[in-house]
Amino acid sequence: MRNTKSARIVPPLAVASVLAMALSACGGGGNGGGGGGQDGGDAAANLDGRGPITYVQGKDNSNVVRPLIEKWNAAHPDEKVTFKEQTDEADQQHDDLVQNFQAKNANYDVMSVDVVWTAEFAAKGWLQPLKDKMALDTNGVLDAVVDSATYNGTLYAAPQHSDGGMLYYRKDLVPTPPKTWDEMMSMCSIAKQNNMGCYAGQHSKYEGLTVNASEAINSFGGKIVDDAGKTTVNSPEAKEGLGKLAEAYKDGNIPTEAITFTEEEGRNAFQSGKLLFHRNWPYVYKLATTEGSSKVKDKLGLAPLPGKDGPGASSLGGHNVGMSVYSKHKATALDFLKFIISEETQRWYVTQGSLAPALEKLYDDPELVKKLPYLTVLKTSIENAVPRPVTPFYPGVTKAIQDNAYAAMKGEKTVDAAVSDMQSAMEAAGAK
Repeated sequence: MRNTKSARIVPPLAVASVLAMALSACGGGGNGGGGGGQDGGDAAANLDGRGPITYVQGKDNSNVVRPLIEKWNAAHPDEKVTFKEQTDEADQQHDDLVQNFQAKNANYDVMSVDVVWTAEFAAKGWLQPLKDKMALDTNGVLDAVVDSATYNGTLYAAPQHSDGGMLYYRKDLVPTPPKTWDEMMSMCSIAKQNNMGCYAGQHSKYEGLTVNASEAINSFGGKIVDDAGKTTVNSPEAKEGLGKLAEAYKDGNIPTEAITFTEEEGRNAFQSGKLLFHRNWPYVYKLATTEGSSKVKDKLGLAPLPGKDGPGASSLGGHNVGMSVYSKHKATALDFLKFIISEETQRWYVTQGSLAPALEKLYDDPELVKKLPYLTVLKTSIENAVPRPVTPFYPGVTKAIQDNAYAAMKGEKTVDAAVSDMQSAMEAAGAK
């Protein structure tokens, strides 16, 4: 994915239920905080267990998962994988996993884990540590992706794929993409002339807004937390970045309806010709260029996210595959994790789903770059990426960000008040 030694992965996130937030903030719950079950008990059980397993993941919009599972099942008739498909909403996926972990559901064997859930799930002792007998070889995987699957020095998931935000635009109307946010806003007159919306990202009050607000804040020099993990979002730079989103919504450059957009609503609006610019993840490239209903197949341009003086700071996304400590068939689950991390599977993620691979060498593969030119843009996105907070208190942190960013965009709070309240709420959630 990048130059990857310095960039750190982070990525699309999830909003927790009130119960999940409370448990995260307290580090409590039936399994204990701080990874209470990691050194014995459930984590030490069933390490040699083999048999059928269930794989849990969000909606398979690009038909990536089913062919992979069919391939696995053909080769492992006695250890077949059943796909349990969740919704396409990150917060609902998170809550579903939390509920099943709390119930110690042995039928949720392996699951796709958003990179920002790793710390929360590992701290509660829900994910199987991938060490000793369960060790996984991550040689050749981007350092940042490995970091995203690691908590307190221990690997807890198999790197699956990464993600970086990119700017999709109409190259028939905008021959040269904007390099800065202000330049993009100046082009909104083109949208008006063509009776279309100018710009939209993910602005509904959910995890996607945390991503978009973080990008705005980081792109203008703000920091949500500093290098020591201290909350530092209440700054002039953060206010300037969030203020750009609020101003664009107030002015109509972000259409009124975009305040309800998640990834799919925004993608559909862009593909149907209703947007000039759209911020989204790499998976959109495949759908926008192949779906029969797409009106932008031959008009699709790609560029890095615009920032203050040049490329902006993407919030890096992605998912890894974790194993539940409650699984009865952990030996099979480990083999499935190795299958996920294999080069053949990683190439499939790229070519079938436009997903950012975890293997570093694939970003410089001439054949892949020729077929998927977005890889070059994605590499720039990752090189300029800034991680979101990695903390067991993430559910409370993301709620603080999205609640206050939403209020600022809607004009329910001033930007200054929203950023100040954001800091206070993050600290109250445990992220001091």
